[in-house]
Amino acid sequence: MKVLAFGDNLITPAMLENGLTGLKKHGFDVTVRDWSHESVESLQNDNILVEQQGANAVEVTDSALLEDIDKFDVIITQFTPIGRKLIDQAKNLKYIGVLRGGIENVDREYAESKGIKVMNTAGRNARAVAEFTVGLILSETRNIARTSAAMHKDIWLKDFPNKDNIPEVGGKTIGIIGFGHIGQLVGQFMKGMDANVIFYDPYVDSVEGFEKIDQLEKLVQRADVITIHMRATEETHHIIDTHMFELMGSDTYFINSARSALVDEAALIAALQQHQIAGAAVDTFDDEPLPKDSPFLALDNVTLTSHLAGSTADAFKNTPKLFASRFLQSLEG
Repeated sequence: MKVLAFGDNLITPAMLENGLTGLKKHGFDVTVRDWSHESVESLQNDNILVEQQGANAVEVTDSALLEDIDKFDVIITQFTPIGRKLIDQAKNLKYIGVLRGGIENVDREYAESKGIKVMNTAGRNARAVAEFTVGLILSETRNIARTSAAMHKDIWLKDFPNKDNIPEVGGKTIGIIGFGHIGQLVGQFMKGMDANVIFYDPYVDSVEGFEKIDQLEKLVQRADVITIHMRATEETHHIIDTHMFELMGSDTYFINSARSALVDEAALIAALQQHQIAGAAVDTFDDEPLPKDSPFLALDNVTLTSHLAGSTADAFKNTPKLFASRFLQSLEG
């Protein structure tokens, strides 16, 4: 079976060569090509366009990347878009492997109409996101990011939005919405800091050591810190809305390192502007990069990061090996 793997600035060709060794040992003929951009920012700009407009928004046109593409059975990609034109050219294609949790850069519907199976790498950056979430919680509640920003402006900042009630995690109730791999890792980290962890997830019956809450409304009313880790679907779209923010306490912190579509962004901004909640930390937005006139930038009770939660060297380096293992398992049934 012939495999074509596209590297980029973050999962480099060298990482692919090393990580796909398992496929080579099983007799696969692996070819690695490089879809790297001039900079990571340029790569991310293409990725944002694909996430917003679909897999056909950016085309691979470099003839060197597409050479003999009709001979390959498998294409493996992280960010390289696999749209209709490329699929039509890859006439022997049977599998598309995506080195990430989502498959936004693949025209899945068209691929499957051609009998091509599309596989992602769920959980590949779960630890990265979970650790980053803990960082967001501490950064917002303890004013770490805003203090650092002030120090760079030669300001010795001591006056914070939550100056009268700066909390510790220990003894607080952490409410986790979505208790899959990422949510459970966050829960474990929080328990290690002596927090009380409760969770809401209609698809998880119970997890030893954690309290399940059957109604989302009850969770947001009880929790001191709320963090969301669900997939963005029609069912979960704006699952956190104006009503949910109204149920939260004035000392509650809200964290989103998952998907912006889970949260009504206008409702979150209004809750922060009106100090309905103590603060928030947000890593994902409806419009990315964040526009210069975004209302978020006028708030002093929010920590903002540029969609970084899943981006670690370890996550990128280990993903090809993880995918190769799962792919071989799927072939073996």
